[in-house]
Amino acid sequence: MPAFPTNGPDRIAALDAQARAILGVFATRGYARHEPSVLQPADIFLDRSGEEIRRRTFELTDPSGRELCLRPDLTIPICRGQVESGDPYPARLCYNGLAFRHQPSEPQRPTQFYQAGAELLGLEDRAAAETEIMTLTVDAVRAAGLDGFEMKIGDLGLFSTLVDALDVPVQWRGRLKRHFWRAGYFEALLQRLTAGAANDAQRLLAHLGGLAPGEARSAVEGLLDMVGEAPLGARTREEIVERLIEQAADAAALRLDPGVARIITDMLAVSGPAPEALAQIRTLTKSADTTLQAPLAAMEARLAALQSLGIDPAHVSFAARFGRNMEYYTGFVFELWARDAEGPVQVAGGGRYDGLLEALGAGRAIPAIGCALRTERVLAARDALGGA
Repeated sequence: MPAFPTNGPDRIAALDAQARAILGVFATRGYARHEPSVLQPADIFLDRSGEEIRRRTFELTDPSGRELCLRPDLTIPICRGQVESGDPYPARLCYNGLAFRHQPSEPQRPTQFYQAGAELLGLEDRAAAETEIMTLTVDAVRAAGLDGFEMKIGDLGLFSTLVDALDVPVQWRGRLKRHFWRAGYFEALLQRLTAGAANDAQRLLAHLGGLAPGEARSAVEGLLDMVGEAPLGARTREEIVERLIEQAADAAALRLDPGVARIITDMLAVSGPAPEALAQIRTLTKSADTTLQAPLAAMEARLAALQSLGIDPAHVSFAARFGRNMEYYTGFVFELWARDAEGPVQVAGGGRYDGLLEALGAGRAIPAIGCALRTERVLAARDALGGA
């Protein structure tokens, strides 16, 4: 929790001073400040952020019937504004403002928080863009008065390359890539793809999966009609139908080779200091006869860039299944961690999201990477370290 009262004058003054320092770093690097509306169309978040953010988003309906939400994140509305503006690329945009998220597991924590961040959109030199954003994030956190932090890094591209190199049925590759960072769910998915039908429910799904697509959909919808109306949680009826059709296709398809599943499991278990973790992946993928040379070389280049910023590689950890909780990330991801009065706390993070602008209507894939700072956490960590 923050070291200051929620709305006390000392805390407000400290946050204002910190925001000026962070935005000053952004401005000197050519990032123009934007302020998207607090109220946003709900669908742009619910369709693109993933389950974790979907269940924490405050939704409402305006008098005309439009489905809106309080922005749970500022990256999506910043990107949407860029797409709608028609402005040229590359674009360097930044922000500082409130975001809103329901905290179901921690009701004592605030449902609104300050977030400052920067988005680098459309720079084709991906390595240069990643170095720029990492540098910007580190410099902004330091300008806010916090230097005692460690980094955690990952790359969704590593796992994606591994899956494409292994003998994995095409229809399963997208799902494995999309869910690999979801502990528990992914293991259950992998077991289902490997083991085949083990009970009546799975055998029923296997039968449905053997039907023609139209027949399978009609059968699933008929089953839902037989069950009757039931609470659907955060999912719509259509999403449930699509999920069941996917599971039916899995149940009817060929099994995943256990040896391939073991390689995937071993890969995702890799975690630790970044240099040692990358060496372990090289050894693992060599025995699996896969080629991850390009993404591994890119990760080593990122470590070198961090070292040039004065960050000891011993303070950089790597986790193969690290993907953050926003499903729009597509490649390199990172987080900065420090300690406040209560323990470890994430103070900043970011990563690459090359598919987001196209999904928002850009008409083509546009390389993009950004960062966000949880400024109240930065302030609390700085205070715990005795910073000014």
